[in-house]
Amino acid sequence: QVIASRSGDLISFAAGYPDPAGFPWEEFRAIASELLSGKDGSVLQYGPTRGYRPLIESILGVLEKRGIKADLTEVMTTSGSQQGLDLTARVLIAPGDVVLVEVPTYTGAIAAFRNAQCRLVGVRQDADGINLEDLDASCMRERKAGSRVNLLYLVPNFQNPAGILLSLEKRQRLLEWAERRNMLIVEDDPYGELYFEDVATAAETRPLKADDRHGRVIYLSTFSKTLAPGFRVAWVAAPAPIVERFYTAKQSMDLMCGILDQRVVHQSIARGVLDRQAAPLRKLYRDRRDVMEQTLRDQFGDRLSWIKPKGGFFLWAQLPDGFEDIALLEKAMEQGVLFVIGSAFCVDGSGHGRVRLSFSWPAPDRIREGAARLARAMMPTPVA
Repeated sequence: QVIASRSGDLISFAAGYPDPAGFPWEEFRAIASELLSGKDGSVLQYGPTRGYRPLIESILGVLEKRGIKADLTEVMTTSGSQQGLDLTARVLIAPGDVVLVEVPTYTGAIAAFRNAQCRLVGVRQDADGINLEDLDASCMRERKAGSRVNLLYLVPNFQNPAGILLSLEKRQRLLEWAERRNMLIVEDDPYGELYFEDVATAAETRPLKADDRHGRVIYLSTFSKTLAPGFRVAWVAAPAPIVERFYTAKQSMDLMCGILDQRVVHQSIARGVLDRQAAPLRKLYRDRRDVMEQTLRDQFGDRLSWIKPKGGFFLWAQLPDGFEDIALLEKAMEQGVLFVIGSAFCVDGSGHGRVRLSFSWPAPDRIREGAARLARAMMPTPVA
């Protein structure tokens, strides 16, 4: 009721949406006009389950730029990375399995894995990414108790929700750990291109998959953050036997990704649109992060704390003592501002002292107003 009453004036720090101002509208319009001219009937026809072959060939080029070598048997398109997670859950997880995840972790992964009736075990996170000692201890403890533990899910680059960048040293150690413990790693990488050049470099975002010599990594990525999420085009890069099993499962789910979407994305790559997007988007979201951070400092001083986001869309804020995420959300909605409660990202019941604030979508003036509303929501309630 509160949301409905204020819907026209609601400021959302909840949705992890890219800013439509960053979409290459003119290029999309030209590409779509040519594709829909009627000269090529296959543009609106059924297509192969693995994906439109010229697009997959272009994805191989994208992967090569990220240091990943793959061939056509090791890549397939998915309807967003969420389908990649769902395929992973359907194909590789059995009821009762244990899947290791970071605390906090992406809510879409939590939902996909829980749909497979597995048990999620949380692993602590440090400022430079997943805590490797806790990871190994959690894995061995569960195996000793008789659980089947074969899968780790993580977001190494500008993690959702924490915004953390996994260190290069930990990436190498993770690969060694996966080989030693016979584990698969699901590497979800939607934000890797969106590093902020004042605090991060492209080299620091090198995927684990780029150094995977033993077929331990299932790599998920997407065009949703760099082109537009309305094109439900993402991909999986994995060992060929796994891709083959995903292909079979996808046939019964949606048969194929939308062929028009795939054709638009392919042309966006072929015409250099994707490459031209990267630098302006990094600046756009870096500027938004700066506005969010400065505004929070202005409104809260040192009452809120966070690790500076080095890329991506999110700021993971620690609330002052005495505040709890769910109760604060109720008060925030009364003031006309939304965020995502921290406990939604934590499989161990923690996170009630945290909130995720997205800076990617609201314009700077809305970020400032939203922070002011959040500050009002955190003011002491007057005693009658």
